[in-house]
Amino acid sequence: MKIHEYQAKDLFSTYGIPVKKHRLCFSVAEAVSAYKDLGEQQVVVKAQVLTGGRGKAGGIKLASNEEDVASKAAQIIGMSIKGYPVEKVLLTEAVNITSEYYVSFAIDRNKKSVLLIMSPEGGVEIETVAVETPDRIFRFNIDPMIGIPDFMARQFAFTMFTSIEQVNQMATIIQKLYRLFIEKDASLAEINPLVQTAEGQLIAIDAKMTFDDNALFRHDEIRALAELTDEEKTEVSAKDKGFSYVSLDGEIGCMVNGAGLAMATMDMIKLYGGSPANFLDIGGSSNPVKVIEAMKLLLSDKRVKVVLINIFGGITRCDDVANGLLEAFKQIETQTPVIVRLTGTNEQEGRALLQNTRFLVAQTMSEATHMAVEIASKS
Repeated sequence: MKIHEYQAKDLFSTYGIPVKKHRLCFSVAEAVSAYKDLGEQQVVVKAQVLTGGRGKAGGIKLASNEEDVASKAAQIIGMSIKGYPVEKVLLTEAVNITSEYYVSFAIDRNKKSVLLIMSPEGGVEIETVAVETPDRIFRFNIDPMIGIPDFMARQFAFTMFTSIEQVNQMATIIQKLYRLFIEKDASLAEINPLVQTAEGQLIAIDAKMTFDDNALFRHDEIRALAELTDEEKTEVSAKDKGFSYVSLDGEIGCMVNGAGLAMATMDMIKLYGGSPANFLDIGGSSNPVKVIEAMKLLLSDKRVKVVLINIFGGITRCDDVANGLLEAFKQIETQTPVIVRLTGTNEQEGRALLQNTRFLVAQTMSEATHMAVEIASKS
């Protein structure tokens, strides 16, 4: 789960990580009012969307008076950044920056540990730095049994600074960011850039956090921050119904029993020149109610031109699945073609039940996929 910059900064502030004063605004009028409240001559108007690249897209602008704030807020609110509409902006104090740095905690799945990533060259070009000068990116795996004691935090900080004043500040930020990362079950906690001001103070002027969805049951306060897209709402609804569902951008709706078979089905669709509209694993049940809910989910996607039902009958018998499909489609009205491939236990009986019905029956996965791709291409 991702959260916005303003939400991440609120968490940073709670854990003592230095951030500047800020106000969230949903309109130009609110931005002007927030500017007056902040009492600063220069502020930064920042788009709040759940994606990166805001600066390059024109979603971050400097303003120095009320008219300027109104103009910049009007330019940003309503714009689109990587397909995300900007509905709100963050007004924050401008900072006299002398240097920019990068620091983050992420999960290193290969080492099965938390990974601290640091660079003395933070900012919007951090991806370029990682590609062109990887020696400027420092990585440290954190032993979960040890964490980051004071001596280790200062050791990390010395890779970035020589001044003891900045080393002490950096060490404190590292420890507090790590504590936030661990206590909130985050999968990413990033400051880019962490800046040094003309006065020598280190401040997080941007903040990014994502959290482990599987741990949200432990954190009601984090779950309350979620702003789900329509696709994410659909995926959550599917999960509540017992499905594993991920929306894609194709036109062949897939209903499959088993995650491995579902992935293989999508691969074969791509191999034959088609494009899957989703990943949908309905599990091993042949319950007609479950089939109905799965079909409603697939058909709610207006891009779907054909549905491919791919069932491997292991413990689940194919004739039970066929009866479930027949019962389910008594309650579903759709003109969308539905292809069914049944194989496994009682497959012949299952296919016989579906003959001379509204279903297009295939014996093999290859045959079913070819049929789906051909129908989709002609629709």
